Amino acid sequence: MTDLIRLSAADLAGAIARGEASAVEATRAHLDRIAEVDGQVAAFLHVDEAGALAAAERVDRARAAGEELGPLAGVPVAVKDVLTTRGVPTTAGSKILEGWRPPYDSTIVQRLRAAGTVIVGKTNMDEFAMGSSTEYSAYGPTRNPWDLGRIPGGSGGGSAAALAAYEAPLAIGSDTGGSIRQPGAVTGTVGAKPTYGGTSRYGLIAFSSSLDTPGPCARTVVDAALLHAVIGGHDRRDSTSIPQPVPEVVAAARRGATGDLSGVRLGLVSQFSGEGAEPGVMAAFGEALERLTKLGAEVVEVSCPHFEYALPAYYLIAPSECSSNLARFDGVRYGLRVGDDGQRSLEEVMSLTREAGFGPEVKRRIIIGTYALSSGYYDAYYGQAQKVRTLITRDFTAAFERVDVLVSPTTPFVAFPFGSRTSDPYQMYLADLFTIPTNLYGGPAISVPCGLSDGLPVGFQIMAPTMADDRMYRVAAALESAVGTLTPPAL
Repeated sequence: MTDLIRLSAADLAGAIARGEASAVEATRAHLDRIAEVDGQVAAFLHVDEAGALAAAERVDRARAAGEELGPLAGVPVAVKDVLTTRGVPTTAGSKILEGWRPPYDSTIVQRLRAAGTVIVGKTNMDEFAMGSSTEYSAYGPTRNPWDLGRIPGGSGGGSAAALAAYEAPLAIGSDTGGSIRQPGAVTGTVGAKPTYGGTSRYGLIAFSSSLDTPGPCARTVVDAALLHAVIGGHDRRDSTSIPQPVPEVVAAARRGATGDLSGVRLGLVSQFSGEGAEPGVMAAFGEALERLTKLGAEVVEVSCPHFEYALPAYYLIAPSECSSNLARFDGVRYGLRVGDDGQRSLEEVMSLTREAGFGPEVKRRIIIGTYALSSGYYDAYYGQAQKVRTLITRDFTAAFERVDVLVSPTTPFVAFPFGSRTSDPYQMYLADLFTIPTNLYGGPAISVPCGLSDGLPVGFQIMAPTMADDRMYRVAAALESAVGTLTPPAL
């Protein structure tokens, strides 16, 4: 049973399909692991033991009946608590949704169920996906399995930590400014942000609608690609969904795993040359780049001059959109309601509910966004930020005329100690310095482990053109073949 939790998702699915292990055995092994270590890690907000075992039993019955199983059938998966899951508590890490059980599944969850994966629970996150450390969860922080005194990244730290702690072989995250890739980098796991519109946002609790992108998290690149193929594709219920098939991400990952990158041109972004990044991070990144050149890749330095404005543009666009989206949490229709004693007005109840239900980081961003959208300031702030977004998109377009993918460190620093950045929001925001441009552009990007700095994982980011997700998987798998996967110290 213990050995099952160490298998990759692909190997575990193969063992189940061949009858070498049952889906129930695999699920029970992971549930036992959660019971053993999650008291220390706190990756999960809710563990659905009964639902997981019932799903596993369905897979075993299908195999016994001779039915053909999907490539991930029977494999446990952890789902970030920002995706609605029918009948299961879904909080987005906020007190304002405490106890809410959605009456419907998000498209991502529907596709996971249809593929025969086993959803073991919902993972912790920064409230409404606003944060880079999972310290802003209303339910307490998640801890990094590499060092329990350090953050696991954010906002999807619970999903990444669950992978690193061997509580699940697969997880789902969402990436608005780096919330899949940055946790992947600091936990030594793989996190992929698909092309915006390549995965459905239906049932994703909205933070910033023009940026939010659900995506796969895993311990290997092939596993991430397999999960991407399951959850991706057009969804008519999402107006921003791209009506095209999922790129051939699995084939690309398997091709990359052979270690041949002949003819691939890597664009080294000069604006990400290391200013503000820890020396150990840049050293590990440089060594990884050398490994890729030995596999046949050519490195070309490219300039993306407007990337330096990505951070301020993002922190106008995202808060503005969150200010609009979070207006729906009013204490009237669902979730928390405070002060409804029959004596107060509706406006007072709304105000009291939001005061009690929203945490400090969410309130900060709502205030920023409301100001940026207010009369007389819209053009000066939100409008200008959107113009910068256009310039960043042009930088990407020009760069991809010269190279196949762009590369950079995923984050400027390794996992930092709890509390070391919460008093200075700007220092916290810098965690997403290298990831935000891709969200503003809308293209895909992936973080893959590339080594250690002071004993902690470093992530290598690969960015590709829109709907060229397969390119990033090929390069990521090649790097993984050269570097190997990382294993945290035993808990």
